Amino acid sequence: MCRQASSDAVKKKSSHLVESIRSCCVLTCSPGDTKTVLKTNVSPEHGLAGRCGTAAQCLVMRNRSSVTAERDSDLELKQRPGRAAAEPASGGRQGPEVKPNMGKKPFRRLGLLGKMKRIMMVLLLVYISIPFIIKLFPSIQAKLVFLNFVRVPYFIDLKRPLDQGLNHTHNFYLEAEAGLKIGVWHTVPARMWREAQGKDGDWYVSTFNSAHPVILYLHGNAGTRGGDHRVQLYKVLSSLGYHVVTFDYRGWGDSDGSPSERGMTSDALFIYDWLKQRMEKSLPLYIWGHSLGTGVATNLVRRLCDRGSPPDALILESPFTNIREEAKSHPFSMVYRYLPGFDWFFLDAISANNIRFASDENINHISCPVLILHAEDDSVVPFHLGKKLYNLASQSKSLSGHKVQFVAFPPSLAYKHKFIYRSPELPNILSDFLGTTRPVVA
Repeated sequence: MCRQASSDAVKKKSSHLVESIRSCCVLTCSPGDTKTVLKTNVSPEHGLAGRCGTAAQCLVMRNRSSVTAERDSDLELKQRPGRAAAEPASGGRQGPEVKPNMGKKPFRRLGLLGKMKRIMMVLLLVYISIPFIIKLFPSIQAKLVFLNFVRVPYFIDLKRPLDQGLNHTHNFYLEAEAGLKIGVWHTVPARMWREAQGKDGDWYVSTFNSAHPVILYLHGNAGTRGGDHRVQLYKVLSSLGYHVVTFDYRGWGDSDGSPSERGMTSDALFIYDWLKQRMEKSLPLYIWGHSLGTGVATNLVRRLCDRGSPPDALILESPFTNIREEAKSHPFSMVYRYLPGFDWFFLDAISANNIRFASDENINHISCPVLILHAEDDSVVPFHLGKKLYNLASQSKSLSGHKVQFVAFPPSLAYKHKFIYRSPELPNILSDFLGTTRPVVA
């Protein structure tokens, strides 16, 4: 009885082991081999031999295959979200095959939106940071006003004006202050160009005693005295019989020092006095300012009028009223113009650098003829600022008895901010205005 019971127990255990081996073999073999495995004669009498080897090896393989199957199942569910819902309904059988690209499109869209969102966040951060940076470091705003570090055209040799087509121009340097050298160009009237060939500085200085009037040109910010639109204006004025003297303020071009409103005005006053000492006293000396140079020009003329020696005339091309109004109207300020605290962030930073260029105040202390030229399509210095300055000048008591004229150029001419020199009417405008530069007796 005991032997029979133990024999039955052994057989029962063997049958369970056989079933385990069979299921192990089915799990560890490929689907195509399932029938072969099931037909394999696996029994205790044959030493449990079969495709899967010994019983111990098969149990190990069964455990490994179950873990691997679970991992593969999890990975497949992650990669194919739509298949997870299909498998329970089909009882573990595979449903229709899902194309790989269909599962990736939503992720690509989310990735593109995420990148766009990140770019927008960076731009917003930069937009918010700039006002605070300028407020903390006002010197940045001063550099943006002067733009003296921008040299256009690049690689120009200011010592050789001939390279710019000025074959009757002399380059030289003057010491405005101790250790401060500024670069100057003197262009003689075009009718003297043949005589000017090969001449030195002394000859050019001697020409100031000729019968030709002199224009002191004060350029705007950015670039140098060799800027293309400036050179073109020198040529026009020279062809009309004027001497043209221009220079780079301290910190511009090849001049020494660093820029400031006070320094620019001092340099202009120094050049003006230098010219007056060498000119025939009966010859007129006119001052022409462009853009930011109009602010320097009104500063200079106010000083000259205060000391009782006004110039023969003041010509303002594309002028503004004061630097705060110009900065607020400049296209660069468009993105911040309506920001709360714009004046505090940006305009006060300009004032902190002692930059005012208050032409609207200076005009009430000027006592010489004033000509204002402005293009209606000027986007850098808006036309309404030039018109406003003219209205102030026409009402100024100090200008009573002096000629004040405003010339507007329509948008159809496309002169914009710096191409008024192209106007064929410019010679007539200048001759008509400068022909009666002396004060009119009321």
